[in-house]
Amino acid sequence: MKENYVQHVQLPSGVVHVYAAPELFKTLDYQIFQMANNNLQIPNQKFMSYTPDVHVGVGTCIGTTAAWQTHDGYVSPSIVGSDIGCGMRVHMTNVHKDELKDVKLRRKLVKTIEKYLPVEDHARGHFSDVRLEHVVTKGLHGLPKKYIPDGYTPRKATSLTHVECSKFTMDENVLNRFPNAVWHRSHRQLGTLGNGNHFAEIQAIEIAEENREVAEAWGLFDGQIVVMIHSGSRAWGGSVSQVSSSDMMKAMRTLGLGTADPKLLFAPLEHQAAQTYVHLMYSALNYAVVNRHLIAYAIREAGKDVFGSKFEMTTLYDLMHNYAWEEKQEGESYFVHRKGATRSLPAGHPDNPQPYMHTGHPALIPGSMGTASYIMVGAPGGKANFHSICHGAGRIRSRSATKKLITLSEFAASMRVGTDEEIVVNQKSLEAILDESPQAYKDVDQIIESVVGADLAQVVAKCKPMAAVKGAK
Repeated sequence: MKENYVQHVQLPSGVVHVYAAPELFKTLDYQIFQMANNNLQIPNQKFMSYTPDVHVGVGTCIGTTAAWQTHDGYVSPSIVGSDIGCGMRVHMTNVHKDELKDVKLRRKLVKTIEKYLPVEDHARGHFSDVRLEHVVTKGLHGLPKKYIPDGYTPRKATSLTHVECSKFTMDENVLNRFPNAVWHRSHRQLGTLGNGNHFAEIQAIEIAEENREVAEAWGLFDGQIVVMIHSGSRAWGGSVSQVSSSDMMKAMRTLGLGTADPKLLFAPLEHQAAQTYVHLMYSALNYAVVNRHLIAYAIREAGKDVFGSKFEMTTLYDLMHNYAWEEKQEGESYFVHRKGATRSLPAGHPDNPQPYMHTGHPALIPGSMGTASYIMVGAPGGKANFHSICHGAGRIRSRSATKKLITLSEFAASMRVGTDEEIVVNQKSLEAILDESPQAYKDVDQIIESVVGADLAQVVAKCKPMAAVKGAK
């Protein structure tokens, strides 16, 4: 690791470790250090860090890793985030980018995806036969068999094995906290993207020569079309956050806990409010992984319509970047929070899923619309940061500021509109998604450079966008 790729910043309440190249570190807003100082006031905290895509959030910055020893630990909904279980999924296809050269074919593919993946406001997914109570309690194992398309070919099955976690065990008794309206709305939203920075993207990959052996072991090849999906727990996770906020505030008042930021919520793991939150959070993590799986299922059906019955779409990996759970490090048990941070394990780490034990698992890092995304693998140096890396490019402008500062022509140019290389989007007008333009985000290549420079992870493949599907506002 290059020492100048991590800064150990001493604040009045403790140390926050910032993983960023010097030029990125200089651009960081002073508010992120104010937030870090508040977060470090939570008792018994053992570790806190920022990834290079760090930016201000509610209560806690996006790009935070924080850890407590489990035996006297705390849990903080603020260091998980409101979109619990939000994360990434990548599927490999048997299509080469040359087969999608024609911009008209890309438009046809996007239009066909919309037929199976509804994106309009208040969209309803096409999975009414899925039982929501099975989803939130059993994760992927709660789906009907027909939605696990590789279940009949165990040797090729990846739906249940190539994921960070296919089922989070939770106490079903906490689910009685939700009224029927929440169940109904959440059921309707299964298999939908949501809006904001959530997307499904058609990408073409370039393998990094230094990790070609790893890429090929995973089934990747140069020019391969992959599908990258970014979504979370939708209304279910939002409801968990609302219910838990009230519980946490009451617990904090009772225990005399607090910081200068009233929006920073936390409680000891042993407290009833904390335990209830943890189990509700796990239900939202179950929802999130199923939601991404069903989005992929819908896109697979669209792909068959466009490319024919021989079209394949195999799971590469699914992971989260908004969650908290127990992890072991050097024989100690820690309760680790990641808010806008991705776990990236190296080869040989015992927590790798079995198919990735010898290589390390894929770490999926989206760029911004119009720029590259990355597939990475953990490096040994990641141990110093609880094996956390970035979760994306990181915003540098708010949505309102982006709309004021960036013109439609600038956005169109970044999407190469009107050329053979156009990144096709499903929106009738770019104006509807101007706040998601690449100019709203940091340079993802600089973010990746920081991660690699700090020896947290290595690049396996670069993914260049060819088409994108966004949810309506």
